[in-house]
Amino acid sequence: MVRRSFAVRDIAEILIHWQAGRPLRQIARSLGVDRNTVRKYVALAVSLGYRPGQTKLSSQEWAAIVAQHAPMLADPARRSVVFAHIGRYHEAIIAGLQTNTVATVWQRLRDEQGLQASLRSFHRYIQHYLPEHLKGAQPTVLRDDPPPGQEAQIDYGYLGQWHDPELGKPRKLWAFSMVLSHSRHMFVYVVPKMDQEAWIRAHVAAFAFFGGAPLLLVVDNLKTGVLRPDLYDPQINRGYAELAAHYGVIIDPCRVAKPKDKPRVERPMSYIRDSFFAGRTFGSLEEINQGAEKWCLSVAGERIHGTTRQRPLDHFQRAEASALLPLPVQPFEPVTWTQGKVACDCHVQVGRVLYSVHYRYVGKTLAVRVSQRTVEFYLDHTLVKSHVRLYEGHRQTDWDDYPAEKARFFQRTPAWCRSQALALGPAVAQIVEELLSRHALHYLRQCQGIIGLAEKYGPQRLDAACQVALAFGDPAYRTVRNLLDKGLEDQSPLPLVDGAAKSAGAYLHGPEKLFASNQPEERKDHDG
Repeated sequence: MVRRSFAVRDIAEILIHWQAGRPLRQIARSLGVDRNTVRKYVALAVSLGYRPGQTKLSSQEWAAIVAQHAPMLADPARRSVVFAHIGRYHEAIIAGLQTNTVATVWQRLRDEQGLQASLRSFHRYIQHYLPEHLKGAQPTVLRDDPPPGQEAQIDYGYLGQWHDPELGKPRKLWAFSMVLSHSRHMFVYVVPKMDQEAWIRAHVAAFAFFGGAPLLLVVDNLKTGVLRPDLYDPQINRGYAELAAHYGVIIDPCRVAKPKDKPRVERPMSYIRDSFFAGRTFGSLEEINQGAEKWCLSVAGERIHGTTRQRPLDHFQRAEASALLPLPVQPFEPVTWTQGKVACDCHVQVGRVLYSVHYRYVGKTLAVRVSQRTVEFYLDHTLVKSHVRLYEGHRQTDWDDYPAEKARFFQRTPAWCRSQALALGPAVAQIVEELLSRHALHYLRQCQGIIGLAEKYGPQRLDAACQVALAFGDPAYRTVRNLLDKGLEDQSPLPLVDGAAKSAGAYLHGPEKLFASNQPEERKDHDG
C-alpha cells in the first residue's frame, strides 16, 4: 500500500535504508512507498555527496540535513497546498484553542472565516504544529440504540460564567440538555439556577422544540427531578410526575455515579460548553436561549455524528419525528411542590406568604402544591386546604381554620365592635365606646361579650340594660349581664348619694335584697 503523505522522519527512514546498501526496489517494498518517491529522496542525498556504505548517520542527523537543504520537504506547509491554506489562520487557531476544542475551532473558522479544509486535514495540521493542544483519547461507552421515539436522555451541566449586562456582574449558567437516543438530535436550554421551576420549564420547551415527546425519559438524579435514586423504586418529584402524566411519558432515573446509564448526554455536555458557549458573548438570557436553539439546528444538527455517521437533524426528520408522542391539546400548567409545617398560629409559610390551615393540623408537615393561581395543601395525598395564591408581603387567613372562641376574638376587632354596638342601640354604643377608650385590647373581650348578649336577650333589652349600667356608673359586662338575668333593665335607677356608684353592683341583686340588707333584724324576746 502506497503512503499518501510524508514527514521528515519518513524521509530520514528512507535514507537510512539507502545508506545501508539496500536496493531501491526493496526499500520501496519494505516501507510501502513508490520507487519514484524513493529515487527522488535518494537523489537529494547523492547531490549532497553522500554514498551508500559510508559513515552511518542517525535519523536525527538525516532529518537536519533534509531540513537544511530541502525545506520544502521538511515543512509540510510548503509541500502541501492544504497546510499552506490552513497556515493563514494560524494565529486564529491558537486563540481559539485557548477556550475550545479542535473540532469547534475548525467549525467556526469554516463557517465564519471561510476556511477550506477538512477536519482531518485540520487535525493533522494541529498535530504537526500545535501538538500540545491535543488531548488523549477518552474512552466511550457503546449501547444499542433504542427504536425511534423510544427514549431521550436528560441532564443538567455547568455551562460557565456569563457577564450579565443588566446586573453588571458575572453569573453562573447551567445548561439543560435533552438528547433523543435514536437520532442524537438535541435540545439545549440555558438557565441561571437549577430549581424545580426551571426543570419543568425546560422540559416543556424541549417537547415544543421536537414537536412531540419520547416515551421514556432517562434522567440524572437531581433533587429537582428525582428524590430517590433507587433503581427499582424511584420517588419522582410530584411536580415532575404531573408533567409526565400530562405528556404521557415515563420517567426512568439513572443510578447514582453511573454515567454509563446515559452516555449520550454525558459526552454532549462538554460539546455544548465548547461549541456553543465558550468564547462567545451574549447580551441577555433570552439571546442565549435563542442562540442555543439556532445552534441545535444549524451546528449540532448538521454535524456528522461520530457514532451514527449521520446528521442528527436529517436522521430525526426522516426516522424519529413521526414516532414521538403527539403533544396534548391543552398546554401544561407548571406547578412546583414543596413542604411546610403548620405553626401554632395555624399558618404555613410558602415562600414569603402565610396561608392558614385548620388548627387540627398544627405541628404537621404538609405537602404544598403551588401553581400560578392556587396554593394547595396535602396531608399524604389528601387535599386539606386551598387558597388563592398571593405574593410576597401578604397573609391570607380563613377564620374558620381557628377554634370558634379564638376566631371570634381575633376576627371581632375594636372597629367591628363599634359598628355592631351602634346598630344595637345608642346605650350599647356608648358603653362599648367608653370601655374601648380606656384600653382597647384589655376591654375587647368585654365589648365582644356585651354585643353577644343581644343574641340571647335581643337588642332592645340589651340597650335598656346598658342605659341602667351607665346611670349607675358601672359600664361592665358583668353588670349588664346581671341586669338582664334579673330582668331589671326596665327599672328606673334610684338617686345616687356620694359613694353609691362604687357599690352600684349591689342593686343588681334586686330591690328586695337591697332594702332587706338595710333593715335591722328584730330580736326575739325569749323571756316572754
